[in-house]
Amino acid sequence: MASLTDIIAQQVLASTGNIQIPSDIKKNVLGGLSDSILGSLTQTATKPGGLDLVKSLLTGKTAAEASPITALAGKLFTNNILSKLNLNNVLKGSLLAAIPLVFSKMSGILKDQDGDGDVDLNDILITLKGGGQKQQSAAGSILGNVGKSILGSILGKK
Repeated sequence: MASLTDIIAQQVLASTGNIQIPSDIKKNVLGGLSDSILGSLTQTATKPGGLDLVKSLLTGKTAAEASPITALAGKLFTNNILSKLNLNNVLKGSLLAAIPLVFSKMSGILKDQDGDGDVDLNDILITLKGGGQKQQSAAGSILGNVGKSILGSILGKK
């Protein structure tokens, strides 16, 4: 299984494939979309109840369009990227519309990875790290490597 950053980058590329982004800013726009999506996940995960929101979105229990994580990604993308570029409203709208599409395509990536019958923090860590049960079966092994994961620095401080 690919890491979360790889999955996000792949889905951003797939979701924006038909959008005509000027070539001189394409790398920045796609990187900004990926960063905004990852940023919304990490910011949400650090808030009380945030891991449940992430879990609900990535297991498919919450529709991407209805998730506050999606709304936050749109806000981050607008503030950090779109506000700095001179793009027409149609292009801005198309790029913002790609965000829920990316999250929709990511729906279902979070599953019971450790075989304990539920989706819990351990499964989130395995998914973020990009490993499956065969690669990371013990919680100690996962937590020992959590500093390398996407949320490692955040979760490690708790």
